[in-house]
Amino acid sequence: MEVRRTVSVKLDVDSNDAALLRETVDEFLLAANYVVDHAWQGEYKTTSKAQLHAETYDDVREQTRLHANLVQNARNKAADAVQSAVARWKQGEYAGKPHFTSPTVVYDKRCATFHDEYVSLATVEGRIEVEYLLPAADRDTPHSRYLDSDDYQVTGAELHHRDGQWFLHLRTNAEVESDTPKQATTGHRTVLGVDLGVNQLAVTSTGTFWSGHEFDHWRREYEERRGSLQQCGMRAAHENIQSVGGKETGRFKLMLHRIANGIIEEAAENGCTIIAFEELSGICDRLPEASWGHKWAFERLYEYVKYKSELHGIDVAVVDPENTSRRCSHCGFTHPDNRDSEAFVCLKCGYENHADYNAAKNVGLRYLRRNQTGDGGGAPVGVRLNRGTLNANGEYETPAGDSGQSGSPRESPTLNEARSSDRAK
Repeated sequence: MEVRRTVSVKLDVDSNDAALLRETVDEFLLAANYVVDHAWQGEYKTTSKAQLHAETYDDVREQTRLHANLVQNARNKAADAVQSAVARWKQGEYAGKPHFTSPTVVYDKRCATFHDEYVSLATVEGRIEVEYLLPAADRDTPHSRYLDSDDYQVTGAELHHRDGQWFLHLRTNAEVESDTPKQATTGHRTVLGVDLGVNQLAVTSTGTFWSGHEFDHWRREYEERRGSLQQCGMRAAHENIQSVGGKETGRFKLMLHRIANGIIEEAAENGCTIIAFEELSGICDRLPEASWGHKWAFERLYEYVKYKSELHGIDVAVVDPENTSRRCSHCGFTHPDNRDSEAFVCLKCGYENHADYNAAKNVGLRYLRRNQTGDGGGAPVGVRLNRGTLNANGEYETPAGDSGQSGSPRESPTLNEARSSDRAK
């Protein structure tokens, strides 16, 4: 059985190569969006890669300086997005025309050569060689498990640019012999827990926060606009209300796509093979301050993460949400008074942290315990934190070769120290 893993590697890029990569990204996005626009024409959308190749390849080659294989990869990315939209229509779900803005380029072995310590990448001005920035070889990391393993082979990658840095998300696979699929896929399974909320739309067990302030601001803004238009009572006002609703949906979907991409990148960077969410049914009862708009946002975010994660070989699961916000992820003591707004202080052991971060760890732990085997074989490795993991007993495990303090992860103890991501990644 084929097992896939994605490993994020930071690149050592100088200023000249960075300029070439930025130009390559711009032209790759231009190519992919051109193909989407072509596929979206007319009542019936074109999803055939062969047809899109015949109808767009020459045009894209003329309009860009992309390597021939990068043109084909851009076409494939566009076709996959259109196919996904059409598939959602068939299931009765809404899906708008895809549009690519995230700075990425898809590479395969025809336009990239992957070595142990560096990569050769095709750009708009020929090939460049870029070195990897790898962690220490004696540490237990996704790099040591998969890139340094003879069992796993690199099959392709996605180039990403964020926060001024360049990363390659290397796709690897291995053939594993096993009697059952479950046995074949349980090795080195690490969980990323995700908590959803109002003040913080999403928080991961690695300590990354996506603030809900921007969402709430625009939700109130659009509600005020609709309220003003409704008072007019004219036909034009009704049409404007519909227009405002379309803009609101478009803005929020773009925001949620960015957060979904950020969650998947967080999972890939930390070698997580599972992203665990709380079961969404009844979430408004658990979060009285949540509006119908928040419920819609949570559902869309989950859907986006689920379908995007498939491209990275990452599974998405849901767990029972009971008491994840009241339970201490350190000692397991559960009490309603442990949580006070965004502060969590365990009444038993004194553990303090941001309440949503504590909940995210509990989400991951619940998945871990639910899937823990009695004999210890085939169990996930743990819940990923911003350094190290939590095992099924809630005990912190320091990465191999880490010289930091043992027994206490470098977590964000307060909201101000959290790795807040108002950038709405």
